[in-house]
Amino acid sequence: MDLRDAEPTDAEGIRTVARESLLASYSPELSEDVIDTAVGNWYDDDEVGSNLEDPQAVWSVAVDGDDVVAVVQSYLVEADETVGHIDWLHVDPDSRGEGLGKQLLKRVETELMDRGASRLEGKVLTVNEGGARFYENAGYEAGETQEVEISGEQFTERAFVKTASESAEELVPVEERTGPEGETLFIAYDESQRAKKGPFYVTYTDEDRTERYGYFCGNCESIATAMDSMDRIQCNECGNQSKSGRWDAAYL
Repeated sequence: MDLRDAEPTDAEGIRTVARESLLASYSPELSEDVIDTAVGNWYDDDEVGSNLEDPQAVWSVAVDGDDVVAVVQSYLVEADETVGHIDWLHVDPDSRGEGLGKQLLKRVETELMDRGASRLEGKVLTVNEGGARFYENAGYEAGETQEVEISGEQFTERAFVKTASESAEELVPVEERTGPEGETLFIAYDESQRAKKGPFYVTYTDEDRTERYGYFCGNCESIATAMDSMDRIQCNECGNQSKSGRWDAAYL
């Protein structure tokens, strides 16, 4: 078994592992059609290649001979602190129970922290009890939950958090800013969406985050953003555009 950085030529193997892993972890809560659509959007050759070119991306694979049997994808997001977001960790069901997930997680944690991450964060739907146990057994603490819509249904997603050092200062994730018409807005740096030039951060009209305003562009710090019919976010000032998120492709 070989653990190494992912390469564009791994795209087909990554698609296969991701599909089988999602089916094993989320079926029947998510239908096979929803999973197939998501995998096709997230892991086509162009999308994998584009993600691997992102300097903030950290992807690793476990390879048995010529076959990809596990993959972890993560990204560094820089705000008030540098956070390592672990978007997905997929292990082929036939290879589970061999410690591959734990090995890949440790590998990517080390690289993220070596590159400056002071906090690590993974997310799983609460219906995936095995995923929750995996993070808890790896020393992560259960954090906040949020509601996500997938194929017209509501699901609860929970964050799991680990700090790089017990002495690390706690992040104050909400920053107060003045909006374009003089109104007070609040930028939530712990709620982000990856984009080509810099992340978009969810923006609220109140500090308690009860009313969403829009998005704040992490590239040019503009609040002049828009969303198209495919739920892609774009900055009207610098042209920054969002990439596929954890569940974007499944909003069918």
